[in-house]
Amino acid sequence: MIDFIFLAFIGFVLALGLKRPYLWVLLYVYIDILAPQLIGYGVIQSVPVSLIAFGAAFVGWVLFDRKEGARFSLRQGLILALLVWCFITLQFADYPVEAQTKWDWVWKAMVFAIFLPFTITTRQRIEALALTLVLTVGMIVISTGMKTVLGGGGYGSLKFFVKDNSGIYESSTLATVAIGLIPVIMWFTRFGTIIKPHWTVTGFAAALCFACLMIPIGTEARTGLVCIAALGVFLLRYTEKRLMFIAAAPVLGLIALPFLPQSYYDRMATIAQPGGDESASTRMQVWAWTIDYAADNPLGGGFDSYRSNSFTYTIPVREQSGNTTTTQYREVTDEGRAFHSSFFELLGEQGYPGLILWLLLHGLGVLQMEKTYRRWKGKTDESEAWISPLAAALQIASLIYLVGATFQGIGYQPVMLMIVGLQIGLYSYITRLDSAKRALVTDQVSRRPNRDANRRSNGRKSDPELALP
Repeated sequence: MIDFIFLAFIGFVLALGLKRPYLWVLLYVYIDILAPQLIGYGVIQSVPVSLIAFGAAFVGWVLFDRKEGARFSLRQGLILALLVWCFITLQFADYPVEAQTKWDWVWKAMVFAIFLPFTITTRQRIEALALTLVLTVGMIVISTGMKTVLGGGGYGSLKFFVKDNSGIYESSTLATVAIGLIPVIMWFTRFGTIIKPHWTVTGFAAALCFACLMIPIGTEARTGLVCIAALGVFLLRYTEKRLMFIAAAPVLGLIALPFLPQSYYDRMATIAQPGGDESASTRMQVWAWTIDYAADNPLGGGFDSYRSNSFTYTIPVREQSGNTTTTQYREVTDEGRAFHSSFFELLGEQGYPGLILWLLLHGLGVLQMEKTYRRWKGKTDESEAWISPLAAALQIASLIYLVGATFQGIGYQPVMLMIVGLQIGLYSYITRLDSAKRALVTDQVSRRPNRDANRRSNGRKSDPELALP
């Protein structure tokens, strides 16, 4: 039954797109994030819904959609350069079969991120994309948050819509995306036009933000706790009552303590003592190995080059016997362990050229959103007041992503690349607004001397003392 519900909805949106092709872009965003073809059990698994929506989005824009305001930006050029470089490293990858598997989804995510800004050329389209991102991720977040509240959480045991520990359905990735979208969710409570601000919207947004905060608890993802702390720090800049905000944080933490399971405490404790946890210790060993690998392979080793790693290290093992705790040191040998960091993922797979392109892409996004925030801050006109807060929300989303990316390999994460596309679209939109304003001012200034000259000329003609005899 669920297969036919999904197929009916997808078919309905495809039909609506015949009149409004931009809906096909939003449909692909929905399918790529939620993956309904993996949720269903029957016929939908044999229908290439993602490919259909992907093709419809491109063909619809090329053949039917308007192109006013579409422009190729510097950040799109950086994504294109990174895409080309990934293809080059694919040709000499250490593990060509595994690299090809990863390339099959990476190139689609990058191509769509390049294409997306061409389609979001108005405020309504920018908002529609942001709303689609929020509500689609919200479907996963709400389900996961409810299971957490009802006692179904736990590391590796929390059930999502699909039995697939990859993409956004990987626990740390979902935690990072959910926390990063909280400022965007709250933006809709003040500036939304598709769904206008109302107490029901505020209530739903608050509940959705609460569900987002439940994700790191339900999944027991340590990265999620770090992202929550980072979010609190970033929000300080935009909070007028900072002292109250700072004081409320520990109070809320104390209130939450009785409701957290012991397993959550045990797992979070490894953040302060990474050397005592095999997962954290392995992670640091992989990072050290990647630096050495990049020294010998500065151009990278292609996708999944981590499979070459092998190392031996010692970790402390604590054993409890009555009231006595003894610590013994055990030697551990690991090999083929993932990078567990996007920075080292890019360094190991794409070398220094790829890492530099990736850092420029996201660093420039933070700077552009900062520039947009400052340029449009304090605007009171309804047509402009929404710009600065959205830029701030998208900047925080990028910063949260970079924080989370430090501890997990999500360098090519499709949802984050969509947010990059949203940032590019917003920056292109306000650049056009600025250009239009400057042109209007220039036009007014150029006309003023002519008007003054005409007034002087008319004055001379009407003055009888200056009239010719």
